[in-house]
Amino acid sequence: MNIFLDLFLTFAKIGLFTFGGGYAMISIIEDNCVNRKKWITHDEMMNITVIAESTPGPIAINAATYIGFKQARFLGAVIATTGMILPSMGIIYLISMFFDNFLELTMFANAFKGIKLAVGLLILDAGILMVKKMKKKLLSSGILLCALAAMLAGELFSLPVSSVTLMTTAAAVSFLACLVKGGKAN
Repeated sequence: MNIFLDLFLTFAKIGLFTFGGGYAMISIIEDNCVNRKKWITHDEMMNITVIAESTPGPIAINAATYIGFKQARFLGAVIATTGMILPSMGIIYLISMFFDNFLELTMFANAFKGIKLAVGLLILDAGILMVKKMKKKLLSSGILLCALAAMLAGELFSLPVSSVTLMTTAAAVSFLACLVKGGKAN
C-alpha cells in the first residue's frame, strides 16, 4: 500500500475509534505503529510519549506528526496529522449541527458512561506497559514511586498536585543526577 495512504488510514482509524484523548490513544498508537506496522521501535515510542507530553499540543497529534515525519518526511507528517484530527473534527461538527442537547439523550449519556470506563482502562494499560518496559534503575524507580505517592496523597487528601510540577521535578532530579555522575545518563 502507498505509504501516504497507509499513514492516513492508520491514524484516521486511531482518531475515529479511540475516545478519551491522547493518553488513551498511546497504547493504540503503539500497537499499530510498533507491533503491527513496525514503523518505530518500542524505545522510540517511549521517547515520543515523553517528548509529545513535554511539547505544546495534544500528545496523540504530536506522536502522529513524528511517526509520519519518520516514515515520509514533511508530507508524511502532514498526512498522518490530518488522519488523526479529521475524524474528530467531523464527529464534533456533526454533533454540533444535529444535537443541541446531545447528552440529554439517554442512549448517548449511557454510552458515554461506558466510554469513560474504557478510557480509564486504556490509560491504565498504557501506563502499565510503560512501567513494564521501563529500564529498572534506582533513580527512575524512585522517581516513579515518589510521583505515584504524591498523586495518591493528592487524591486522598484533596490536595492540588500538578502533573506539570511532577514532570518538571522529575526532569530536574534526573538532570542533577546526570551532572553528579559526570554526564552519564542514569
